[in-house]
Amino acid sequence: MRHELIDVLYTYNNAFAFDNDPLGAIKGHEVDIPLNIDRPYASVLRRPACPAGPRAKEALEKHIQELIPLGVLRKVAHSEEVEVTTPVIIAWHNDKSRMAGDFGALNTYTDPDRYPIPIIQETFTQMSKAKYITSMDALDGTHQIVLTPKAKKLLRIITHRGIYEYLRMPFGIKNATSSPQNYLKDVLSFILMILSYVLIHGLCTLKYLQEYFKKLQK
Repeated sequence: MRHELIDVLYTYNNAFAFDNDPLGAIKGHEVDIPLNIDRPYASVLRRPACPAGPRAKEALEKHIQELIPLGVLRKVAHSEEVEVTTPVIIAWHNDKSRMAGDFGALNTYTDPDRYPIPIIQETFTQMSKAKYITSMDALDGTHQIVLTPKAKKLLRIITHRGIYEYLRMPFGIKNATSSPQNYLKDVLSFILMILSYVLIHGLCTLKYLQEYFKKLQK
């Protein structure tokens, strides 16, 4: 089994992300952000930047410069009309920083996608007779979700360095995981998905791995 698995992984090695590889994307599916208010938008959606100390500013600039080459962010020009701005904060954990948008106001005016999150007990039941179980996690989860042009204009963050626009789905947005899950359940109907995690199970996992990697290559 081990040698067969290595052969499959080698055959479909381009389905995996390696250092310096471009960020992947879910093809054929763009996610919109349906608002339940009309333009002109409420002033609460045009928010100022959050105050930040020198350490937080330095970390924020680093994250932005990492996301621009990946095609996740772009700088908004001064000549562009801006209707919605969301402040960002830097969160720290074990001395590591993470950039997070405060999308609470935008989420308040966003219509929910009713696709349900999988029930973990049902997932365990489906896997109970499996001989092999394979778990994989999508790299940078929501950043592989492509946005509609309208959604991009709603996902603009404001910083001490100016305004930036998300070209891919950021973390913290309502429907960020439910919308792509609803799409992928039809494309990858033979696997289980929990948020950004993929679970492949069965008596012969190699068959499903091959099918899964073929889909990823497309």
